[in-house]
Amino acid sequence: MRIGEVATLVGLTTRAIRHYHHVGLLLEPERRPNGYRVYSVRDAVLLARVRRFTELGLSLDEVRDALADDAGRELTEILEELDADLVRQEAAIRERRCRLAALLAAPPGATGPVSPALAALLAQAPRTDSPSAAKDREYLTLLDVISTGNQEMLALLATLVADPAVAELYGRLDTLAEAPTDDPRIAPLAADLIAAVPEELFAAIPKDGVAVRGFKEALLAEYTPAQAEVVGRLMEAFAERGRA
Repeated sequence: MRIGEVATLVGLTTRAIRHYHHVGLLLEPERRPNGYRVYSVRDAVLLARVRRFTELGLSLDEVRDALADDAGRELTEILEELDADLVRQEAAIRERRCRLAALLAAPPGATGPVSPALAALLAQAPRTDSPSAAKDREYLTLLDVISTGNQEMLALLATLVADPAVAELYGRLDTLAEAPTDDPRIAPLAADLIAAVPEELFAAIPKDGVAVRGFKEALLAEYTPAQAEVVGRLMEAFAERGRA
């Protein structure tokens, strides 16, 4: 059989067959005096096996091992390894779809991508147009990245975020946008914000969790002066009462 004939027989392209020869996957068959390759039935069988292995997802190196008579790994071992890899891929796809579903369920304005736990937390938050609430969602995203795996902290935050009283506190913080730094509403609001934080949440966040060099200044710069006074006092409370 010529290359075109064997290619048609096994369902491959002549280009693919030539590539297999080029990379040393299959030895080239004998040529006739006119220069044409002559493929035998055994060659066709080998090419059919190559096609089947590649359809299963094996790399060409793995196919080479599978075709080797002695030196290569056993075919069963290769297929078991491939099956395990597919199981891992399926688990990863399920995790990504779960995260996507949680993100789709999150309220408008939630930043992402985020962990499934944080996406679920944001979905519990009351819908609000508060600029202060929007800032908090952004900070939660940052906290989610730097505190990966802290499910306890996220559970405590979920309780806080779902508290209807928190929306009122955001509103009070919003009203300080144009206020001076000696506004009499600053101290009561800071005290109420600190009182709203569960003691367990203070204990869950390290004392140095808000003390990263430059972070406090960068965060406070996001607020107007009066608002920064309030948020700064809250951060000081976390620094004082956080866990060692």
